[in-house]
Amino acid sequence: MNRAISFLLIAAFAGMSVTARAADPPAAAPSPAAAPQSSELPAYPDVSTPHTVAVNGKTIEYTARAGTIALRDKDNQITARVFYTAYTVDGTNPLTQPVTFIYNGGPGSSTMWLRMGSFGPVRVHAADATASGPPPYTVANNPDTLLDKSDLVFIDMPDSGFGRIAPGKEKDYFGVDQDIAAFGQFITNYVSEFNRWNSPKFIFGESYGTTRSAGLADWLLDHGVALNGVILQSSILNFGLDYGNGDPIGGGDWPYVLYLPTEAATAWYHNKVPNRPADVATFVQQSREFALGEYLDALYRGDKISNGERDDIVRKLSYFLGLSQQFIRNSNVRVSYDRFQRELLRSQGVVVGRLDSRYQTYDLDRASTTGPDWDPTDSSIDAPYTTAVNAYIRGDLKYNPPMPYRANIYEIIGDSWDNSHNGQYPTNVAPDLADAMTQNPRLHVFSANGYYDFATPFFATEYTLRHLNLNPALQSNITYGFYDAGHMIYLSDSALAQYKRDLAHFYDSALGH
Repeated sequence: MNRAISFLLIAAFAGMSVTARAADPPAAAPSPAAAPQSSELPAYPDVSTPHTVAVNGKTIEYTARAGTIALRDKDNQITARVFYTAYTVDGTNPLTQPVTFIYNGGPGSSTMWLRMGSFGPVRVHAADATASGPPPYTVANNPDTLLDKSDLVFIDMPDSGFGRIAPGKEKDYFGVDQDIAAFGQFITNYVSEFNRWNSPKFIFGESYGTTRSAGLADWLLDHGVALNGVILQSSILNFGLDYGNGDPIGGGDWPYVLYLPTEAATAWYHNKVPNRPADVATFVQQSREFALGEYLDALYRGDKISNGERDDIVRKLSYFLGLSQQFIRNSNVRVSYDRFQRELLRSQGVVVGRLDSRYQTYDLDRASTTGPDWDPTDSSIDAPYTTAVNAYIRGDLKYNPPMPYRANIYEIIGDSWDNSHNGQYPTNVAPDLADAMTQNPRLHVFSANGYYDFATPFFATEYTLRHLNLNPALQSNITYGFYDAGHMIYLSDSALAQYKRDLAHFYDSALGH
């Protein structure tokens, strides 16, 4: 199962049955030297290596550490070893040097994507918005690394990467709340082992990693860890706003409103908009206003809308979406993103991507209503990223255990993921983030969004974050970045550079600089 298909698991959360919730692991573990070991989870020694990277003309000396941290159950038995790579700047004071914990999502993904593509000290060069092709691939120092702002710890979720869960203990980790507790235990164990309790702390999640982060911010605060900042890239916090959680027959129309600006941005990118505005931001803003104005009003009135008003909505949707008026009329003015992906370039036999609609693939059946079984973004990046993470960790970092690096564990998880959160579903962790921001009023949040992301559309993120019921003074602690990219913003070199500049300002603000 590839990365794109894993998001179908996310979209289906609301329809899954609720499984029994396992007990949360404890917040922190006693000293490993005094604790019993698990013969079923062999430990391979951590490895540290010295490196340098140049950022803005300055050479940064840092130490890379690759290894695992053990997680334990209430009986102090090791139930998992979680793989990580940590990059710490040499000669800094841990009282003032921030540390940022970074992870991907899925649920089921390792963190090879963020580790090898975003703000780590090295980065693989994959093709942007087109196919990457076969090897060799280039891994080089990353001038956009965040090491000039923070130490970085990239965490692979339990059972992925070089980490493993003890046999029979999967239920302790495969679930929304179980996953939050596992990452919470990892962070408290890490800051204990490496004397970082009093360091400024940030967490950085992508995709389902943002679901984890919202819950984790609250979990950590409940366990005595106040964060300085939370970075949410390509967010999904309230699954009730996703497709699959509302049928248009009966009034489940919110997804059509919240996905419309992403569809409009995609039409703009592929030159399907008549009299196309010069920049995507201007066009997107027009689509936002239409979506929450005339379009929302028309959907609200449903079958009572007049023929003239319907014709007007059809014409305007045709303009924003680059689709024929007849197709929009046949769709009852509700064009789901999966239909849009296939219809936009159907005449060319091309389907646009879900993770990043700048990418495209040929369709083997041009009359199909289902599209291909792959996402063109996946098809472009899977090989370079999988190759790079293995070559880099085993070669450059000298961590080479006799086991495969698991890029994902989707097939291992299967249908066993417990999707309930605090006993409720569909999953909604927006209240957790609101709690954390209210109890810790100096917590800053940065929301990073790609215009061409159908997996986690930016308008749904804006809507969610603007409905946290926060005091207005706290809403100002949330800032946004929007980029000419898709779900994985860092696939675009220019977007990554702007993203780094925005995050540099965010760190300075969150730290009071």
